[in-house]
Amino acid sequence: MERRRFYGAVAGGIAAAAFAIVAITVTLAAPNPRFADRSPNAVQVDVELVLAVDVSYSMDPEEQALQREGYIQALTSREFLSALREGANGKIAVTYFEWAGAADQRIVVPWRVIDGPESADSFAAEIANAPYRRASRTSISGAINFGRALFEKSGYRGLRRVIDVSGDGANNAGPLVAITRDETIAAGITINGLPVMLKRNSFGYVDAEELDVYYEDCVIGGTGAFVIPIRDRSEFVKATKTKLILEIAGLQPEPRVIPASADKPRVSCTIGERVWRERWGDGMDFR
Repeated sequence: MERRRFYGAVAGGIAAAAFAIVAITVTLAAPNPRFADRSPNAVQVDVELVLAVDVSYSMDPEEQALQREGYIQALTSREFLSALREGANGKIAVTYFEWAGAADQRIVVPWRVIDGPESADSFAAEIANAPYRRASRTSISGAINFGRALFEKSGYRGLRRVIDVSGDGANNAGPLVAITRDETIAAGITINGLPVMLKRNSFGYVDAEELDVYYEDCVIGGTGAFVIPIRDRSEFVKATKTKLILEIAGLQPEPRVIPASADKPRVSCTIGERVWRERWGDGMDFR
């Protein structure tokens, strides 16, 4: 299993360097051979990308707005469109859904092809026009399972499949996240993470200092997987733009990644469930 951390994505000057793709020393994620025998009627794209966005109550309204704005600006940016044109097919398939509890996932924008400015603007407009909502609990595992199922009827055939999870807390509902991650990776899908780390010592959640580690060791995985943490509200747009460029181009920024331990997680992958049980109690045992 390959899990990686992308450091300093939003520090001064680094995001700009990431956009200048030709200037970065990178490795190209190889197409997954298990997708080669999918339906010949499927539309060929460079990547099938699922954007899974946290709308649990721990995300305050301002964070929700910033999170959306990050995707809207990133998808319509010059840098994103330039990276899009560099792909073998010059187009990607994307869907955007919001999630909270184990059974709470709602598609905001169904599968769409983005192949240039007009389709990118249209996709971004659908995100912008959708009503905001918030819901209880945080089920990263539920989001991953929902995202994995979306690929089966996408109608597209990507060289890669990626689930992009953004959120500000640990899994506290639904299946255990590490098991769900492993099942998804085994299906040939890469999971990347965008942990939102604005809260310090927030009641009922993993300490913000450790959420990026939790995402590295318990959430992400697959070929070229990476984490880009957001530590300040001003970083949403830059971080989201950098992440999308790396995902659509299939790039691995080698100078700024380190391997994370696959066998010995540095933080408990059931910490969210444990904290929820301690605070509220529901009879679950995660020893």
